[in-house]
Amino acid sequence: MTTTRRRRLPPETFQLPVEKMRQGYYSDAYFTFTRDVLVHDDHRPSVLMQVFQRERSVLGGMDEALAILRLCSGRATDGGWKPGWDGLVVHALHDGDDISPWETVLTIEGQYDLFVHLETLYVGVLARRTLISRNVRAVVEAAGGKPILYFPARFDHWQVQTGDGWAAHVAGAIGVSTDAQASWWGGKGMGTVPHGLIAAYGGDTVLAAQRYADRFADHLNVIVLVDFENDSVRTALELADALGPRLWAVRLDTSSTMVDRSLWHEMGRFSPTGVVPELVWRVRRALDGAGHGGVRIVASGGFDAARIRDFEEQEVPVDAYGVGTSLLSGSNDFTADAVRIDGRPCAKVGREERPNPRLERVR
Repeated sequence: MTTTRRRRLPPETFQLPVEKMRQGYYSDAYFTFTRDVLVHDDHRPSVLMQVFQRERSVLGGMDEALAILRLCSGRATDGGWKPGWDGLVVHALHDGDDISPWETVLTIEGQYDLFVHLETLYVGVLARRTLISRNVRAVVEAAGGKPILYFPARFDHWQVQTGDGWAAHVAGAIGVSTDAQASWWGGKGMGTVPHGLIAAYGGDTVLAAQRYADRFADHLNVIVLVDFENDSVRTALELADALGPRLWAVRLDTSSTMVDRSLWHEMGRFSPTGVVPELVWRVRRALDGAGHGGVRIVASGGFDAARIRDFEEQEVPVDAYGVGTSLLSGSNDFTADAVRIDGRPCAKVGREERPNPRLERVR
């Protein structure tokens, strides 16, 4: 197992709604009720909480979870809020770490009322971001080092973009599509000449791409969708001829219910719908034959790790993959258990303490 990064993002990166988190606004009510009982009884046991999940996965969301603990642990007093972080002992793995089923990724030790209200929050961010990191790592490995462009922003709520983009980044995604997704490492969103811009120029892909390149070619890789007229080979050649070295790549994105015009005479010998290996080969050979060997091919539209692996095993000449909705699929839930109370073992049966020498003390 490897650790891919050691620097932790500072808490202010996450722009947390600190006051509402302290109040328990985003917490399961039973945790805020638990805090109320402990405070009412003036009962403040020292609890060791242990956090784990059940998959072979890639850890995401840890820096965010630690920020929640740093900024939102504590207790209300007559004088306001008394921060609790200095009263906690926290050990954690890092974002991007490979993790095993049942491996302890985080421990929190301290008076329980200081942080009980935060469990919903820290296990929630770990679950969401780890899901993204695991899914991205799977497609990165399937692609064998070829760039993965992270394109699921349009398939989910806008508020998840920033943290999900970071989770994709630490797992190996090369490009993201929104500035929000790239903000935590100071990057910028990237993209392609979209169908909407092509339509705005009357369906003329070349004209739309020329206008786009005039505006952005000096500081962006120009990537153009070539399926607007369902004739990817012809459109790719026209773009390469018109844009020359300003064209970085063409993007194949034929719908799964469509057959590209270049394949119409080959139907019957293979499943022809969508972006299939035969279409990629057609475009590659046409570009090379016309002297445009430097134009790259990005394949997108329904790709996941299994499909990318199949393309790579067939040595299909794809230079990069755009992956969207499959990166949001599945689950990677975390569980937090109290395993020690006032220094004595006290855990639910089957959830005993599992020390992990890989954990690092968080200062």
